[in-house]
This record gives sequence, C-alpha cells and structure tokens, in this order.
Amino acid sequence: MQQRRPLDQVYTNRKLLNGQLDTPRWWLPTVSILGVLVLIGIGVIAIMVNKGLGVTGLSRPVFWGLFITTFVFWVGISHAGIMISAILRLTQAEWRRPVTRAAELLTVFSLLTALVFPLIHAGRPWRIAYWITPYDLGRGIYPNIRSPLIWDPVAIGTYLTGSTLFLYVALLPDLGNLRDRTTGWRNSLYTVLALGWRGNPRQWKLQTVGGILLSALMLPIFVSVHSIVSWDFAVVPAVEGWHSTIFAPYFVIGAIHSGVSAVVTMMALMRWLWKWDDFIRPEHFDALARLLIVVATAWLGFTFLELIFALYGQDAPEIALREMQMFQWPWNMLFIIFLLCAYLIPVPMWLFKRVRTNIALMFWTSILVNIGMWLERFLIIVPGLSRRTPFVYVWDSYRPSAVEWTILFWSFCWVTFLMLLFSKFFPLVPLFEQKESQVFTDDVMIGRARVPAIIREAD
Repeated sequence: MQQRRPLDQVYTNRKLLNGQLDTPRWWLPTVSILGVLVLIGIGVIAIMVNKGLGVTGLSRPVFWGLFITTFVFWVGISHAGIMISAILRLTQAEWRRPVTRAAELLTVFSLLTALVFPLIHAGRPWRIAYWITPYDLGRGIYPNIRSPLIWDPVAIGTYLTGSTLFLYVALLPDLGNLRDRTTGWRNSLYTVLALGWRGNPRQWKLQTVGGILLSALMLPIFVSVHSIVSWDFAVVPAVEGWHSTIFAPYFVIGAIHSGVSAVVTMMALMRWLWKWDDFIRPEHFDALARLLIVVATAWLGFTFLELIFALYGQDAPEIALREMQMFQWPWNMLFIIFLLCAYLIPVPMWLFKRVRTNIALMFWTSILVNIGMWLERFLIIVPGLSRRTPFVYVWDSYRPSAVEWTILFWSFCWVTFLMLLFSKFFPLVPLFEQKESQVFTDDVMIGRARVPAIIREAD
C-alpha cells in the first residue's frame, strides 16, 4: 500500500457526492449529446425491424454477424463486475474499495445492452416471447430446452437478477446518506430506496453478511453464464472452428480479460471527469494491471490451445479454416490486429511499473484490449460461417452494413448514457467503503521506519 493523504469524512462526502448534490458543467452537454445518439440508434433499430434483416449484411450462409459478435462482447464485459467485486470482497483486498461499484455497474448495464442484440437479430423481436415461454397450451407446444436459445435467456436473466441485487445491497448505506442530505422528491426517492437504513449495528451486520453470501453465490453463476454463451457455438458440429470442448474456459478467461480492461477504462474516466485523484489512485491501476497480466497470459495460452486442438484432429476443413483466418485477406489483417491489441502491445507494457501507474497509458492500453477482444469474437463467428475454403462450393462473404455499424456504435453510447444517468442519482464510489478504509488505515513502526498499514480487529 502506498502512502496517501489522510481524508476526513466531510471531504469524502463533499467530493464523492458532488455528482448527486451538484451538477458538473460537463454533465448536461455530454448527456444531451449521448441522448441524441441513443435516440438515433433506436430509430435505426426501428427501421431495421420495419424493413427486415435485408438492410443488414447478413446472408446465406453467414446468418450471424456483428449483432451476435457484439452480444458475446457485452456479456464478456459484464464478467469483470462480479469477479472483481465478489472475489476481492471475499478476500478483503484493501484496494478493491473504489473499484467495486464501477465494476458492478458495468455488469448490470452490459447485460442490459447484451440482451438487446439477440432480440433485434431475430428480425421480428415479438417472436422471442413464444420462443422462450410456453404458448398455445391446447396443442402442448413448449420451448426446446435443449436449444442454446433457451439456455442464454435463463443464464443471463439469472445473472442480471443476482447482479442487480448484489449492487443494491452494497448501495444501501449510501442511499441512507443521500436521504439525509436531500429534500423534496429526491428525499422521497432515497427514503423509499434506502429501506429504512439507519446504520445501526444490526443493519451493518446484515449488510456485510448479505454481501459476503451474495459474493459466494454469484461466483458460480459468473462462470456458468459465459460457458453457456460459448455453447451456442460449441454444440454446432456443422460449422468449422466452433465445435470445440475448450470453448467454455476459453470464453470465460477471455471475458475476464476484456471485462477487467473495461473497468480500467471506466476508472480512468471517473478519475478525470470527477477529479477523484484522492480516491482512485495509481496503486489501483497498478493492482488491476498485475491482474490483467496474469489473465491475459492465461487467455493467450487458451488461444494457442484452441488452435492446436483444431490442427491436432487433422480435419481438412478445420485446417483450411485456420489457413483462411491467418493467411487470407482480410482475415489475416484482422488476426494480426487482434493479437497485437489483445496481448502483444499492452501486456509487455504492463510489465513496467511506470506504465502500470500511468493513468493515460493504462486508459489507452485497456481500450486496445477491448478492440482486440471484439475482433477475437468476430474471427470466431464469421469466418467459419462464410465457408470460403477450398473444400466448400457454397460460400459467401460478409460485409456489415451501415445499419449494423450504427447499432454497434449505439451500444457504446447507450452504456455510457446509463452510467452518466446513474452518476447523477447515486455515487459511483462507495462512501462507506472509503470511510471504513480511513478507519482501518494507520501508521506502524517497523524498526525505525514508520510505514502505512491496514489494521483490523481480530475476529
């Protein structure tokens, strides 16, 4: 732990509640611009639903394209929230405190965004209602529970429900704080949401125990969700490059890689926009970068294994697909960019502490990672479907249309818009976590040196 300036509770309240009790100058113009972009995106989605999927670049045999790629990407982004918040809460890692809420928020909003893409990909979203729920009971027609199209909404719905509850339980002390500092309709809103929070010992105990139990319960769900998403591809033996037993752990570790990088991006923006230099410090980026080095290296190992498994079977179509991905234009260019962005550029940089504690470098390298991880999902999905190999005579190229690119851009605007709206009503950094950290922080003498330390009471 690095030496830091002592912060009193008055300063902590004033800085961390600045977004709720006051409005920063940049907030309204930014939200207005994002709101306009979100409305434009919704209009494009409405046009696509009205005109049909013919306005996209999808065709036979490439039925899955940018929409499913982006769906997998946002589900992957959501994994960082629970992993960081739950694991660090269970291990009582001290550097977790300013990170957890941003990670939990990213989980909830990423899942809400991910759910949009299967709906619009269906072409007729209203059909989803009777694809995943029983209908026409007189004829006994029910959803096919062996289909991944049923597994996905069940898994993601469970994950979204648990993540929302996890976020809400951690938010209760701050809701009580806001209730006591506001008037009018906002006071009424916070009074209802705070559920009678008074901060007495019994409530603190229940809130702490509830957070620990939810952390333990959410970990297996977090692992299972992206495993189920990977089975959308792994259970399809007819498409080269998909039918692989390694997909579940490969997708999970890739989701952690992209999700933690997204948290780094969000923390850098929070530090710059709200000037929270005293709360989000270089040591937090250092810790996340160390975690990313381990995760990224494990992910690279799975990427290598996935390639080796495909070649080991000596299946001619599989080998032809790998040759196409790595040696045919434009897939070879995308493959090189994917490797450079996801590993070869950022990870060697993170090996140096000077880079890990440089906020600007961490921000840009984390964006590079997510560019690479989006390309990874694209290279998994599209080349196998295009079937442009020497052994196939029915193939087609896939060129995403302007409609698809617009909706992809809309998804990023939508998540950012939701984050900024949330920041206007609720704190992005847990106040009680910061105050607890100040209580536990003290200086101890080691020999003749006075060093900062975390002091806890023995259980």
